[in-house]
Amino acid sequence: MSTTPEPAPAEDPTSGPLAFQLVLLRRMADHQPGLVEDALRELGVGKAEMREANRRWQAMVHSPRARGAARRYRSVLGGPEEILRRRIGDLDCEALRWPVPLWPDLRFEVLTAPGGHVWNEWLVRAPGAPGPALRTVEDLRPWSCTVDEVARAFAPARPMEGTAPTRWRLALTAPDASGKRAEHMAEFTWGLLQRLDP
Repeated sequence: MSTTPEPAPAEDPTSGPLAFQLVLLRRMADHQPGLVEDALRELGVGKAEMREANRRWQAMVHSPRARGAARRYRSVLGGPEEILRRRIGDLDCEALRWPVPLWPDLRFEVLTAPGGHVWNEWLVRAPGAPGPALRTVEDLRPWSCTVDEVARAFAPARPMEGTAPTRWRLALTAPDASGKRAEHMAEFTWGLLQRLDP
């Protein structure tokens, strides 16, 4: 007698890799609510699930029994897709990378120092994925590029203090399509460009 296999249970949107994407989106909603709403539709979840995923994440981060950041990411995202060795000054570091289905050309990277201390947590371009051509301010569209890509394209960009731990800002000088150069402030959340201010 043949049996039809039962469908796999849907992923809980408030835990696991899906929830982590909602945590990323929750911070980005402050700057790009429209893009976030599109992403939530793509994921098949609503704002309530996004808020709950973020609440659980914050509770885990601030718990008295909180794990180290690297262990926390492993517990939520599983084993990293890639572990890269990096030398920064005199220190041998590790970069742990995970795929992020919402942005298939990006990876979430956690940079750890010896002993497991986390130095940086942000989105970076996936190995082999073509980055955007960044020549003018018109090319700097929300969610199109990362901190590192903008800093290289418009060197010497100056890092500025962000408005929250997951935010970065770069002061840069860039031309518009007519060639006129002006100073701008690029704001990033989790390493992904959110907006460009004059």
